[in-house]
Amino acid sequence: MIVVDVNLVAYLWLPGEFTTPTEACLRRDSEWHAPLLWRSEMRNLLAGFVRRRKLDWRQAGEVMQKAEDFLHRREHVVSTDSVFALTAQSPCSAYDCEYVAVAAQLGVKLVTNDRQVVKAFPQTAVLLADFVR
Repeated sequence: MIVVDVNLVAYLWLPGEFTTPTEACLRRDSEWHAPLLWRSEMRNLLAGFVRRRKLDWRQAGEVMQKAEDFLHRREHVVSTDSVFALTAQSPCSAYDCEYVAVAAQLGVKLVTNDRQVVKAFPQTAVLLADFVR
């Protein structure tokens, strides 16, 4: 079991330079978890793809549905206090700290490509490349 940020979720269904390592991550551990926040972040990311004409709205909806199905029953609510505590001790956004909070709550690693998060929370967060190595 691992926690992943929205970028890893996106890499599975939006081919790019990180798709292959993300697929390797999935093979290594297929039980992915995330805070409920991932949904809003994914919708925003997909809207950007549509605006840049890389997807149409139908395709964006299909990608979102696949991602929602994949994370069904593995989404978590985190307490404001835990997010604020993590935000207070780091330069990371409250958004990023939601992922860290879920990982801490579950006692597992957060896999991310966000170097700032890994630097701020080295006991909890690990870079995708290091996780799949």
